[in-house]
Amino acid sequence: MTQTRFSAQTAQLSRPSMWGSVILAGLAVAAIPVAALMAQAPASPAFTVMETGRGYSTLQQAVTAIGAQKGTIEIAPGMYRQCAVQTAGVVSYVARDYGTAVFDRTACEGKAALVLRGIGAEVRGVTFSGINVSDGNGAGIRLEKGSLNVAFGRFLNSQQGILTANDPNGRIFITRSTFSGLGTCENSAGCAHSIYTGDYGQLTVRESRFERGQGGHYLKSRSRNVVIENNSFDDANGRATNYMIDLPAGATGRITQNWFVQGRDKENYSAFIAVGAEKNLHSSDGLSVTDNEARFVPGLRRATVFLADWTGSRVVMSGNRLADGLTQYEER
Repeated sequence: MTQTRFSAQTAQLSRPSMWGSVILAGLAVAAIPVAALMAQAPASPAFTVMETGRGYSTLQQAVTAIGAQKGTIEIAPGMYRQCAVQTAGVVSYVARDYGTAVFDRTACEGKAALVLRGIGAEVRGVTFSGINVSDGNGAGIRLEKGSLNVAFGRFLNSQQGILTANDPNGRIFITRSTFSGLGTCENSAGCAHSIYTGDYGQLTVRESRFERGQGGHYLKSRSRNVVIENNSFDDANGRATNYMIDLPAGATGRITQNWFVQGRDKENYSAFIAVGAEKNLHSSDGLSVTDNEARFVPGLRRATVFLADWTGSRVVMSGNRLADGLTQYEER
């Protein structure tokens, strides 16, 4: 193995940590089955712009009413077969009751349920389900410009959860959300992933759950700086998946206190985390990977790597608790 450039502490796993259980308990609010929701949107009004009190029957009407201003759209409980495009302003999309507003099987511009290219957006308590388009990049949210906050969201059984373009001055913050049944490598546009961000300035993902991937990576990001902490990456029921975390252009920041389980059905099981596998667009010097737990599903033993590094950077690693057969670091 190539001489590494970090100090490491490695211990065999015997059981999940208590904080991992806390994450799962905290996400219980996001586990309401879609089938238990109302079959259609309520008759009055489905979407209310809180600043004016006016109600609208479609999400696009509410977004258009806000225009270039700042506004909040409250979404009544229901399952909605509609989508919206935001081209200006700062809009908050907020479920009246978290987990009860579902946007299902409908994409605008052949892209996503929400196509965002305004100044900024916030999405709270909203579920996106079954978003599939012809090129394989159907997403709950397509962020093309501006900043984005997501909290208490659910992204289910679609090609992608969140997909972005490039905005080096933009910031993305995701917390307490669930990404389940996402990803594919079966379409002309290449692989889709649970989260796939372009060259954004900052990506933060906290206290979220990734599970049951259907191809691609769970989290792929070209962001310059990342904070990925207190998340659960559960690949036990994944199908033809790849890396848990892929930072293909390099990144600084930290990956800490996450819980990883690698499953049996992998297209690529060579690493849990990959850094700089495609292009060294950003420096990775000082990237901190600490205090994570990583293991395999029960009964599985294979030789693989926790972090594979193509950059040759000074990656800081310590306190990671790894299963037998899992090498902490490998420079490639």
